[in-house]
Amino acid sequence: MFERTCDAMAKPNQSLTDRVKPIAAGDGVVAVGFVGATPVLALANGEILFAGETEKRVTAHPGAGVLIARFTGGGVVTGGDDGRVVETRANGECVEIANEKGKWIDALCVRGDGAVAWSSGKLVRARDAKGDVKEMTAPSSVRGLCFTPKGYRLAVAHYNGVSLWFPNTAAEPDQLVWRGSHLDVTLSADARFAVTSMQENSLHGWRVADKKDMRMTGYPAKSRSLSWSHDGKWLATSGAEACIVWPFDGKDGPMGRGPRECCARPARVSSVAFHPASLVIAIGYDDGWVMLSRLSDAAEILIRATEGEGAPISSVAWSGDGKRLVFGAEDAVAGILDLPA
Repeated sequence: MFERTCDAMAKPNQSLTDRVKPIAAGDGVVAVGFVGATPVLALANGEILFAGETEKRVTAHPGAGVLIARFTGGGVVTGGDDGRVVETRANGECVEIANEKGKWIDALCVRGDGAVAWSSGKLVRARDAKGDVKEMTAPSSVRGLCFTPKGYRLAVAHYNGVSLWFPNTAAEPDQLVWRGSHLDVTLSADARFAVTSMQENSLHGWRVADKKDMRMTGYPAKSRSLSWSHDGKWLATSGAEACIVWPFDGKDGPMGRGPRECCARPARVSSVAFHPASLVIAIGYDDGWVMLSRLSDAAEILIRATEGEGAPISSVAWSGDGKRLVFGAEDAVAGILDLPA
């Protein structure tokens, strides 16, 4: 297991639970985020809930469920078990991006310029900002997608590694190889490192320039939530009874170095999100707790506590200005925190 940097049963330094405003989600929360200043929840029943001063519900997937969601500046893009990829905009308009009839949308990613990519089985499609769609067939079913920070390139996670694909060229995708089943994939802000979560309860990483491998093991469960710090020097991860934070400063990243542990509790971390401008992490647990941790001094702040076994927190997210935090759980519990000035 990991070397602890804080007391496993340490009590939070302070609490902000009285500042949390409940949100009546009405169904299980798949993902949360912000469209402008408005907290938005993608729900398992196919609805998108805009939880602003005036609540607005939009059915993006009638008669079907949301499996995955990604947020843009002007809306939320969802993939459903109806095979549809739909953008729900701030004004409530739903625009169908794709329909893979008879299939499920397994993975999804978006870019700030409006580009979208999705997968269904082995098939990956990428639509650029102009609406042009290109496709590739991966070696096996795709579970994770991520656009590279610069250039129109896509990281595709599948069995035995990651394919780095330029949709607008005829070149074969470059391969990052490691045996096993790779799930989520993420790239550092400078694109020097690629990291995947794995079926084998571990992370695997590559230094992209020379494909040097790095193994990050010791997790008791799968790490399905990954979040980079604003400066690109830290990667926060779920899957253990603390938020595990790996160092990526320097040319070798975490190679030969151990991670930090934050907010260790007798419950596994289910969702993490770094603050957009400071080294503060929002951490959700599989018993419904939510906490904040500050890396600089290991300060811990309680946001939500439950008595007994609560449902897992499925998603936590910061507003763009870092002044608000929204969270949601699998049992339809959700809330919004406005941080003190």
